[in-house]
Amino acid sequence: MFEFKLTGEQQMLREMVKDFTNNEIKPIAADIDKNEKIPESLIKQLGELGILGVAFPEEYGGGGFGEVGYCLTQEEIARGCMSTATFIGAHQSIGANTIYLSGSEDQKKKYLIPLAQGEKIAAFCLTEAQAGSDSFHLKTKAELVDSQWVINGEKLWITNGGIADTLSVYARTSKGISAFIVDADTPGFSAGPPEKKMGIKGSATNALTFDDVKIPAENILGRDGRGFVTAMKTLDAGRLGLGAACLGASKELLEMSVNFAKERKQFDKQISQFQAIQIMLADMATMIFAMESIIYRTAVDYDLGKNISTQSAIVKLYSSDSLGKIADCAVQIHGGMGYSKELPIERFYRDARINRIFEGTSEIQKTIIAHDVIKKFGKM
Repeated sequence: MFEFKLTGEQQMLREMVKDFTNNEIKPIAADIDKNEKIPESLIKQLGELGILGVAFPEEYGGGGFGEVGYCLTQEEIARGCMSTATFIGAHQSIGANTIYLSGSEDQKKKYLIPLAQGEKIAAFCLTEAQAGSDSFHLKTKAELVDSQWVINGEKLWITNGGIADTLSVYARTSKGISAFIVDADTPGFSAGPPEKKMGIKGSATNALTFDDVKIPAENILGRDGRGFVTAMKTLDAGRLGLGAACLGASKELLEMSVNFAKERKQFDKQISQFQAIQIMLADMATMIFAMESIIYRTAVDYDLGKNISTQSAIVKLYSSDSLGKIADCAVQIHGGMGYSKELPIERFYRDARINRIFEGTSEIQKTIIAHDVIKKFGKM
């Protein structure tokens, strides 16, 4: 059986974020969904509380809580609003984390500190029209001309793309795929209108265009041609944080379902007394226990510096699939009310679906896991 004990500081962090979610996020979550926008005032509050940089070391403006602390915050935030959790994930876990993982000291001081402190917003720019799951075959190009990198191309489905100040951009050079830091106010860069989505509507998703975008030569992240490695390492952390958000949403759905089942009566009985309902609640609780176990076990390994590529793929695959099943059970338990916008159940149901697609589809996660299994156990 998995055992994981929080430190006093970690528990205080969880309680702080839990209180903030209950008092500030849950009351406006329906409006975030309806208006398809996270209020700037909420983003400012998240920055002031240190939530937007909780994982990074204090020397870079962060909270020093590592991946375990980040997962705790994402779990609690997602209990209130998956859109807000998605915004935080794109900003911290993949956008800013690209700079943390491969940036120089000067780059971290210049770019990472204001990102970690919530003074600026980050985006992770990898996906293209023909390079989603097949992210190695990027078409966006970067050429070194007179001590400047000139970037041309388009990116699609970029979370925070229209609101970010700092962009971690992946492009193809003569040596392979490389990562670059691009300021959003650089001439030649533009963001399209927000995409209209089924769920996580409050999270801004945009197409981006780079038309002769010129950045300083020193804005390359790490070695030229090593960007693909950086992207994969970044996504390891991103998938882990996504799993934590799925866990939080699942816990909220279970709690709402139990409360409803104890209040709702049919045939002069609480529906919680019916075996059919109990089976669904048991299935939900079992999946949540398993999710929590693999998420925090993997987060601990990540903070210890271990390679978690396969583990994070398992976390992402299992957590996103489980959330979908749990959301479906929650709708079923609530009946017609679960299908109504009067309750947050239907919002959670819509928000859940994207988790099996972004940051690597479920099929890609299975490929990653299978390759590792074959390598470890297959015969030559």
